[in-house]
Amino acid sequence: MSDLDPPNPDDLHDMWADAHVSYSSPTGPDTSCLGVTLAEQAATWHARLTETAPNGSLLVHNSMFDTLTNSDVLHLLHVTHSLDRITRHGTLRPSGGCLVGSVYCAPLTSTGDGLRMHNLADYILTEEAPTAVARSPLPGRVPSPLIVEITLPRRCYRGLSGIDYLRLGPIHLRNYLDREFLLGPRERCALHEAVLSRVKNAADFLHLAASIAAAPEPAEHEAFPRLLAQAIPQLPVLGYIYFEALSEYLMLYSRSPQTRRLAELGEFNNRLSKQLLFTGFPGTASHFDLAHFRLDFTRLDEFLARIDPSIEAAHARRHLTARISYLTAARLLGPEAPSRNWNHIRWTFGHAARFFGPLLGHLIHRQLRRFSRYPDFYHFYDQDKAFQAWNYWNQIGIALPFNGTLPKGEVGINPAFPDLRYRVWKAELGEDRLLHPTEELELRLTPRLVGTQHTLMRDRRTSGMRSVRLDDRTLTDSSI
Repeated sequence: MSDLDPPNPDDLHDMWADAHVSYSSPTGPDTSCLGVTLAEQAATWHARLTETAPNGSLLVHNSMFDTLTNSDVLHLLHVTHSLDRITRHGTLRPSGGCLVGSVYCAPLTSTGDGLRMHNLADYILTEEAPTAVARSPLPGRVPSPLIVEITLPRRCYRGLSGIDYLRLGPIHLRNYLDREFLLGPRERCALHEAVLSRVKNAADFLHLAASIAAAPEPAEHEAFPRLLAQAIPQLPVLGYIYFEALSEYLMLYSRSPQTRRLAELGEFNNRLSKQLLFTGFPGTASHFDLAHFRLDFTRLDEFLARIDPSIEAAHARRHLTARISYLTAARLLGPEAPSRNWNHIRWTFGHAARFFGPLLGHLIHRQLRRFSRYPDFYHFYDQDKAFQAWNYWNQIGIALPFNGTLPKGEVGINPAFPDLRYRVWKAELGEDRLLHPTEELELRLTPRLVGTQHTLMRDRRTSGMRSVRLDDRTLTDSSI
């Protein structure tokens, strides 16, 4: 049906390796999965962001990296709204999302008087989680902080390799091809036609992005805002790319007093990305879906002035035009994607996958959540992806994966890592803004994804309620 060759089992390890970003490599990120032009641009972007952005040094040196590489005992904050269920079953389970199959946490720093929260953890616990719980249809829920103490085995990998969920497109495509016969012939045809139609209707933007990505310097383009706005409804993953690029820009280029204060602590200012989301889209506190992030590109001046007056809007537009274009080309297009003669593409699923394989993977991954009968067994798809991640992490020795899209403080716990020693406490937030353990809990990390029936809000399109995956990890994982 797909006119594609069967997936090669030997390719899976390489796919997961390509989905990670090395922040400890002296030569910058691995670009072996990119074509020559994009590989050159990847090196240029790495130098530009680390060396010229006001906060670029945090991409290489930050408190989270110092802790991951130098500490044998780490403390992490995990926020849950289901403490009663967790304690009743005695298990702490992972979920899907940007950290794939890990338990979502944020760093804590030990002091003589308690545990200081990373600013991401502080925002989640004191602002985002209470807002989301207040809007939940589930009565009696309260956000509860847990302190997880991790003692790392000696054999742990101490390099800095973070998972980038925007790079998961090839894995999504491969996993679909492994299971495509779970759908009937008509269902497969309908799915292929649906995703191909989306790509064709966004081809003008993809062509423009590929052209801009090859340019050496950031610059504005007259057609870019219009084509981006038209393409996002067709390609929801562009909403994620737009949000990540704008969040990255704010954190790297902000010169506000708060940003400078946090930079002295070795932390990116996460409040900027949260304000970006919740100021522009207030309702997302109760249904966090970046596929709907469609900020009017032509009104960036007005919007950025509300978020951070230290940002220069004209520079932001030029930067974002180039950055979104580069990320689109590097994360969504295959190495064979043509720079010219796009009209020569044969729009069969197999032929299009040569050029748009990662993009097709992202589209199928999202479409299958509510396509035909597939929601009935979609959890197996996510579970298998988690198995693959755990297998890769264990082979490398990664006990604490982190979100490598930007190292802003999102750390996961690999629940399948052997010989991992850990302790878990209930905690209270003191008037000193420090976390204090109150009661040790007998919990065990379990390598089994939490069921969707325990999420804070379900998706109306599949179970009667609209949802974000707000489950036993925290309330802000931008899953795709």
